[in-house]
Amino acid sequence: MSLNHNVNDARILLVDDDENLLRLMTLRLEGEGYQVDSVNGGKDALKMLNTHSYAAVLSDLRMPGMDGMTLYEEIVALRKDIPVILMTAHGTIEDAVSATQRGVFGFLTKPISHDSLRELLSNALKQRQSAAREDWCAHIITRSVQMEQLLDQAHRVAQRDVSVLISGASGTGKELLARALHKASKRADKPFVAINCGALPENLLESELFGHSKGAFTGAVNAHAGLFREAEGGTLFLDEIGDMPIPLQVKLLRAIQERQIRPVGSTKQVPIDVRIISATHKDLAQEMADNAFREDLYYRLNVVNLKLPTLRERSEDIPLLARYLLEQSAERHDVEANRFSDDALQMLATAPWPGNVRQLVNVVEQCVALTHTPVIPVHLVEQALSASEQKWPTLTEARDAFEHSYLLKLLKMTEGNVTRAAELAGRNRTDMHKLMKKHSLQSADFRQEAVAI
Repeated sequence: MSLNHNVNDARILLVDDDENLLRLMTLRLEGEGYQVDSVNGGKDALKMLNTHSYAAVLSDLRMPGMDGMTLYEEIVALRKDIPVILMTAHGTIEDAVSATQRGVFGFLTKPISHDSLRELLSNALKQRQSAAREDWCAHIITRSVQMEQLLDQAHRVAQRDVSVLISGASGTGKELLARALHKASKRADKPFVAINCGALPENLLESELFGHSKGAFTGAVNAHAGLFREAEGGTLFLDEIGDMPIPLQVKLLRAIQERQIRPVGSTKQVPIDVRIISATHKDLAQEMADNAFREDLYYRLNVVNLKLPTLRERSEDIPLLARYLLEQSAERHDVEANRFSDDALQMLATAPWPGNVRQLVNVVEQCVALTHTPVIPVHLVEQALSASEQKWPTLTEARDAFEHSYLLKLLKMTEGNVTRAAELAGRNRTDMHKLMKKHSLQSADFRQEAVAI
């Protein structure tokens, strides 16, 4: 699963005490499409490495103060993933062997051959990107060109600390991509905190996000820090952001703009340093048109949009994913299942997969649970597919279905009297009208029905 290297995204740090060589090498590298920063000593190089991100370091071996090998050791202590190439006019085979044994990526002898420099840098960056892929998104299994392009874009975006909106159908792996983005970012050593914005009622969601002070409401016997502060320095993943109530959208927008929050029941503002990654399966453009999602918040969250394809759109990945999931599931359940039969794999590859990767995971799990043989037969796949097509709703879908059914019964019982319905539901009239609007229910329809009966 290789990444295509694009030198225009690669920034090189050039270190040499020879000003003339720095100018010449800078021109050469910029001519190849690289972005170049140059410094004339190891100490200045370390300062740059502390404040900038580099794809590779190209350094002289013999320099006054801090030589190239000492600089290399400092770089390894700081960032193990940056390839270092050393240059010297006094190179010997012994120097080169010693340097490479200690982990230096390559060794160039002055005068520098343009072809050797180009090849060594290209190989260094390809290896770094390949290693980075293994590290940051090892659990995203793909050979799809569409997914490879998406992951290339995601890796670049991860470095830039901007807000990202991940869109795509349910079950396509939005949280998996969000975790990968966090792992590839400069915040990787800080917390990744996730919450489903559609899984909690508005008052609880506000408390979960922003925290609350002791005694802020009934039951608040202790202060609660909230997820923004739990994610301090790291990433806060807001799943199903399209389900967030409008009043909370206003508070979230303020928190992003001001980079501070106010816990429920508190008068004090708390500064925050959090990267926001959000996700939705909804069409937010339509939600904005329906006044269900704030346009100003949308543009704050959607600095970069990453759209995950459906499983059918990456159908070449189905056999690959099925084998991977089988291996994982069999190991987890201690079952001696090691492959699908040819016709079973064919059935998997041609199924419609409305539930995407999540559905595939469930199908494989069921096959592993029921198999009595190392080779999973086609009838088990057919049985699991049939069961999975009876789609199990998400928590948000189940809650919405219950809410709709509850309102129908309530309005029928009160013959469309919104005040009486609100009293029975323990809500105020404003809340009741909002709920009715959400479910496209009109009180007049129930009054007419009552007359007709």
